[in-house]
Amino acid sequence: MPEIRAVVFDLDGTLCESTQDEETLFSAAFEAVDYEPFGAVGDLWAALDGPPDPSGEQHYLAAGFRRLAAQHGHKRVPADDLAAGLLDAVDRGAVAFREGAETALDAAREAGPVAVLTNGPASRQRPKIETLALAARVGTVCYAGDLPRRKPHPEPFETVCETLGVDPERTLYVGDSLGYDVAGAHGAGLQAAWCPRTPGDTDGYRPEFVFDRPDELAGVLDAGGGERP
Repeated sequence: MPEIRAVVFDLDGTLCESTQDEETLFSAAFEAVDYEPFGAVGDLWAALDGPPDPSGEQHYLAAGFRRLAAQHGHKRVPADDLAAGLLDAVDRGAVAFREGAETALDAAREAGPVAVLTNGPASRQRPKIETLALAARVGTVCYAGDLPRRKPHPEPFETVCETLGVDPERTLYVGDSLGYDVAGAHGAGLQAAWCPRTPGDTDGYRPEFVFDRPDELAGVLDAGGGERP
């Protein structure tokens, strides 16, 4: 396995987490349209189908509200308005570093070039970058939501490696999604570290590394490599 010379991080769930109360956001959606609440916020998240399309976040949430309404016997719900109400209540800058993320960033900077590659567009993700002051800690931030292709397509990974001037095979991508981060990184020739928020099985994927916390990266970089799990 080639020695790691650069590290690229996913943003949401890997480096940072929202500090907004989910129940408050869920309630705000119903308050915005004066509609009697049904279900629970956890049920809404479970009703969503994979990560959102950055250009269609409202439609993505509206589909979740329709599924949730059907599960609770509601018909003709104002799903689009509910989704809009929830999004209006979201503070994009209300984030904090995930535990161990700052240590991981420091370790990555000592090893070589560092970048952030996020699937969201700049309009949605830049407030998070500003809250965390990440622009001063990484060489570049790549917003795949503003590119023609998003993760897991190879293009965003190739773009960030070209920007940093590093070889993909010597670059490690750290993310919390198997289907988007690990699959996308491997498709572009990068090494991958899976760092989920909730430990689980790799479901047949073979990331070079599996972390329980982002700061486990420091040990990998100190060792210069590692074995597949």
